[in-house]
Amino acid sequence: MRVSSLRCLSSGGFHRMAYTEWGPERSERTLVCVHGLGRNGRDFDVIAAALADEGWRVVCPDVVGRGRSGRLVDPKRYALPQYLSDMTALLARLEVETVDWLGTSMGGLIGMQLAALADTPVDRLVLNDVGPFLPKAALERIGSYVGEDPRFPDRRAAEAWLRKTYAPFGRLTDAQWAHLAEHSFVAAPEGGLALHYDPGIAVSFQEAPIRDVELWSVWDQIRRPTLVLRGAESDLLTEATANEMTQRGPKPLVLTFPDCGHAPALMDDDQIRAVKGWLSER
Repeated sequence: MRVSSLRCLSSGGFHRMAYTEWGPERSERTLVCVHGLGRNGRDFDVIAAALADEGWRVVCPDVVGRGRSGRLVDPKRYALPQYLSDMTALLARLEVETVDWLGTSMGGLIGMQLAALADTPVDRLVLNDVGPFLPKAALERIGSYVGEDPRFPDRRAAEAWLRKTYAPFGRLTDAQWAHLAEHSFVAAPEGGLALHYDPGIAVSFQEAPIRDVELWSVWDQIRRPTLVLRGAESDLLTEATANEMTQRGPKPLVLTFPDCGHAPALMDDDQIRAVKGWLSER
């Protein structure tokens, strides 16, 4: 595992985007893994290590405002246009013509936008529990906790919050929850632990009225092979939406995993095997 960063540009100046890289520095297969709204790139440690063992180069950025990446001067810039710009800079840094893309929730939306563009560098697209229709109720649930800035007296209290808030990740083991907790919190200046993100990431999300979001026009432009992963109890990617996705756009394969909602944590062997097997089909 290697840790690095690059400078990206916003209207307020430059900011750093950190990323973790696994596997060989040069490989015929490069996978970019991008996390959800309030998470960071270390969510992919388990699947990244498994793919690296198979010779993949796996790159897991912390989207700006999360994890070890910098913060934006204007929190209203935490939105897709900035994320697309930053990912374009990352792809240039990697010096590859094409990549495969694995995106959870927000990371999947970024991947959809990139894959829909002409001459896209995205070769194969994996969407983890996200699609072109986002129900209002699910967005309201996510908005109820993303952007919070709680303080925790110790790691035990912090992990308890994580387990409750992200219970839809599924039936994770104690070791898996501990791993997520290790990278989800940071020491607060006044003592205790805080979430490892800028609370400002939720400003643009919270200021606009929450409503259903439809991105079918984007979906219909995608021509790359696509795999969709879905938690059986997901409220963000409903069964009806997943079924419609198979009938239009890239007409993906959809795999549904039991005992989880939004979103599968991609830490279990069956989930990792499914992704690895599909990506290896050329």
